[in-house]
Amino acid sequence: MSNPERAPALQPHPRILAIANQKGGVGKTTTAINLGTALAAVGETVLIVDLDPQGNASTGLGIARKPAQKSSYHVLIGEAELRDVIVESGIPRLHCVPSTMDLLGAELELASFERKTYRLADAIQRHQPAAVVLRSYTYILLDCPPSLNLLTINSLSAADAILVPLQCEFFALEGLSQLLKTVERVKTSLNPRLSIQGVVLTMFDRRNGLSEQVAEDVRSVLGDKVYQTVIPRNVRVSEAPSYGKPVLLYDNSCSGSQAYIKLASEVIRRERQLRAA
Repeated sequence: MSNPERAPALQPHPRILAIANQKGGVGKTTTAINLGTALAAVGETVLIVDLDPQGNASTGLGIARKPAQKSSYHVLIGEAELRDVIVESGIPRLHCVPSTMDLLGAELELASFERKTYRLADAIQRHQPAAVVLRSYTYILLDCPPSLNLLTINSLSAADAILVPLQCEFFALEGLSQLLKTVERVKTSLNPRLSIQGVVLTMFDRRNGLSEQVAEDVRSVLGDKVYQTVIPRNVRVSEAPSYGKPVLLYDNSCSGSQAYIKLASEVIRRERQLRAA
């Protein structure tokens, strides 16, 4: 993954967090839209960039796909500026760069581009007017596809830190190990500022001894990199996307909503500690 080119020097704000895990079904997109909503609810300004061809972050925010819609794909291939594809989510202080199915072929197209691993980072910093617009956000959340492909590498090359949703299942640590190796390779070769913001345990079931065991194993390996907040297995969280809403709007009182509010507080606290260090 060596690359002689440098990642562009990004502005200190906003903080760019890649929400990534190469495994599907771990609550990655659910975490992106609900963490983003929770951050916005406490006064942060948030932009979610949907980089998954499935577009679940977009539809989960109630953003319908439209013919000829400009999306994150057009930003990556240089046919649109990031500031021009931002759409409102209907949630105060939360905006989205939507995804389209065009992203399915993006990896093949990007392979022939110069600075193919920095297409997203360059898009964020390309023009001063765009930078001014983006500095109005305190957080940019990058919702990555469930694979370690060129779209994910672009996200890691643009991010300040990675946030990893991890399902409480038997093979959790095995998949996490592979992801952490990729993070180290990106940090060494492409983006030296990349760090791990944290690992959030998802689909946690206190009635299931396996969830407790996985949590114990992950904490023994990563220590305080694992958030204290765990996201419970909760039917309201699963139902919310079918209504085009984050769970915090669908049912603010359910255990899943309350967990994401706590996670947002924990993320903010870690960011403040980082700035103070």
